[in-house]
Amino acid sequence: MRTTATIFRGFVEFLILWITSALAILALDKILDGITLQSSDVGVTALATLPAAMILALVFGVLNTALWPIAVRLMSWGGPLLLFLMTFVTSGLILVLALYLVPVAEIDHPFSAFLMALPLSLISSLIGGAVASRSDTAYRLMLVRRQRFRLRREPRPADETPGLLCIQIDGLGHGVLRRAIADGVTPTLAKLVRESHTLIPWHTDWSSQTGATQLGILHGSNHNVPAFRWYDKSTGHTSVFSNPRDNELREEERAEIPGLLATDGASRGNLFTGGAADNVLVVSRMRGARLGGGAGYTSYFLDPSNALRTVLGMIAEIARELRQSAHQRRRDILPRVPRGGVYPFVRAFTTVLATDMTVSAVVRDMIQGRSIIYADLIGYDEVSHHSGISRPETLSVLTRVDETIRLLLAAAAQADRDYRVVVLSDHGQSQGATFRQRYGESLAQLTGRLCGHSVEQPRKKAESEGGLYAAASVNAAAESEPAQARTPVVLGSGNLGLISFPAVDGRADTDAIEDRYPGLLDALRTHPGIGFLLVARPDGSSVVLGADGSVDVASGVVTGVDPLQHFGDDALDKVRRTDGFDNVADVMVGGAYWPETDEVAAFEEQVGSHGGMGGPQSTPFLLYPADLPAPDDPVHGAQSVHRILAGWRDHPLPT
Repeated sequence: MRTTATIFRGFVEFLILWITSALAILALDKILDGITLQSSDVGVTALATLPAAMILALVFGVLNTALWPIAVRLMSWGGPLLLFLMTFVTSGLILVLALYLVPVAEIDHPFSAFLMALPLSLISSLIGGAVASRSDTAYRLMLVRRQRFRLRREPRPADETPGLLCIQIDGLGHGVLRRAIADGVTPTLAKLVRESHTLIPWHTDWSSQTGATQLGILHGSNHNVPAFRWYDKSTGHTSVFSNPRDNELREEERAEIPGLLATDGASRGNLFTGGAADNVLVVSRMRGARLGGGAGYTSYFLDPSNALRTVLGMIAEIARELRQSAHQRRRDILPRVPRGGVYPFVRAFTTVLATDMTVSAVVRDMIQGRSIIYADLIGYDEVSHHSGISRPETLSVLTRVDETIRLLLAAAAQADRDYRVVVLSDHGQSQGATFRQRYGESLAQLTGRLCGHSVEQPRKKAESEGGLYAAASVNAAAESEPAQARTPVVLGSGNLGLISFPAVDGRADTDAIEDRYPGLLDALRTHPGIGFLLVARPDGSSVVLGADGSVDVASGVVTGVDPLQHFGDDALDKVRRTDGFDNVADVMVGGAYWPETDEVAAFEEQVGSHGGMGGPQSTPFLLYPADLPAPDDPVHGAQSVHRILAGWRDHPLPT
């Protein structure tokens, strides 16, 4: 039931928007030619056109409220970029209609009305966005109030069992979070740890990246996922987790396993649906017409103040990125990577647009009382790739993520259904100068030089995991091109490299590789930027090769110096599991890790990276309510996290 304070707050917001719109019309009437407001018989000359302005502003507001949702639903099928641009044009057309419906102005030409409509649309949306974004608390109350209004039109049966809200902070390692809590960077998460929740680390598979982790968590299996991108010899296809079609295929391969979100669940900002029928910003659903309305953009842009709030935030974020990247260059902060091109826009997409849409959808889910919600906040991961895992600009993004979680917790407290809130990450990140920066050539260039020719790359360059949601949104229908040449295919996922030889049928073993490319394996295993190689033997077994020793994968017997000694106690288990995949690369390259500095050398151009082993990239965190059953210690692998969350989803309230 709406309280008096809520009604009063809504009335005040309406008055502010109405009065400011009328004042804007008065100002534009003086500035622009072609439109003349009618004057009344008011004694004060300056106020003679005020009644006409008030009437026009009121009619514009009513039409905007009535027509905007219809217009957005029509535009949404064109995709987010078109929708983003058309929000302003549509408001302008609505004002043109208002000018013709109420005879309070003389119009020389319809184009003149449109000239007034554009700045008035901008001013009205700006004021609406400012009202909505004057504080996170006000914004949250606005979201909750509007979602409750919509819920009254679409009632849902009450449910006494608790719901489960899973908030993923993409790329945040357990160690970085602990330092952030101690330093006051994440006060919301700190309060949870100290008052109601338990914080533990968990350990990823060898492929420490979002694709492998979310596939395991949401669909219960990440078997045959060796990396973020991999080449399949049987099909000649390079799969990559930023390709919606590839992600859809991964889901279809696991159709027999019930998804974590299959029963009354919602997937928000993820790579996969988890079996949910309701999806927003989910890459596996960003294909064809589904890129628009089916991807969940419509409900967010139904409110024009949402559009302006997001637009202003994105502009501020782009300016912030330009200033911070200039600061890094000016201070010569190392390691660093170039941050120009489209990256400022990708950063704005991930830290502002994707976050705003995800938050809005999650608030709606909780007010509707969904049973389980899984949402991914991707901003920290994106900025870490380019700025570093704990540099000032990255930690400022983490603080904003923490504020977003505070907003969601407050919204959960206002939901009719009780919610248990779990916060987790999918992987961490490890920092360091890239392989190319250290040695003057990429892994692909090194391999090509050692093989005596250039190596094969997919015709369409696969995107890095950073910005993969933006890449999928812009080019959702694109398919990776199959490799046609018979030269080696070299791919990188963080400091994990994959080398495949299309000219060799089946999995190439050490003898086949040596016969075709003499000295290649020895040159790779002794390279200072490479920690170890996983390769098959002629007898069907496999071996891990290092510069000064080797490990038999099956038995674990070490000869010489153990090449896995600095990669964790579970390193051999991770290698052994990947070795059993059908699509394991001919040579799996584990990038070097320097424990004295906790650094890696990524095969991609990223300061903070993940995808392989070494350092904090393999140790994300799990923060869960203390009244839930404690998981086994330690937790290994994304599939284990799936079982844990499924158990918590079905766990009843204490009696």
